[in-house]
Amino acid sequence: MNLKTILNKLPYTKPFLFVDDLVSITEARAEGTYTFKENEYFYKGHFKENPVTPGVILVECMAQIGLVCLGIFLLKDSETKNIQIALSSHQVDFYKPVFPKETVTVISEKEYFRFHKLKCNVKMLNKAGEVVAKGTISGMMKLSVVSSQ
Repeated sequence: MNLKTILNKLPYTKPFLFVDDLVSITEARAEGTYTFKENEYFYKGHFKENPVTPGVILVECMAQIGLVCLGIFLLKDSETKNIQIALSSHQVDFYKPVFPKETVTVISEKEYFRFHKLKCNVKMLNKAGEVVAKGTISGMMKLSVVSSQ
């Protein structure tokens, strides 16, 4: 499965899509990037006069790249029309803020994938290569199979 196919299968659209590019993906690892645009909806109120990306959005970005993209790749089911994904748990520590116009890289390493449950160790780096956040994220994946009718 190529990188563009994976991006097309993501179950998100703007303004809640936090994946610009997949750099690489294998059975054990995924890497991708996202640039936080200056006009993102969540900057309007977080914080006054000093916009900072909310931690929950950073976790979402990490999950979309590190869990969902990797999960789509691991399923490799060409007959799936839609993949439903539910975040089941996460534990993330934050080390640096992310500001508007900043590009981040998310690197995910698979811990396990069993019975459609995927658990990954995920980290987010800023452009300088500094760790912004890291932790573990788990999710369940459900396939919606295309009918042959």
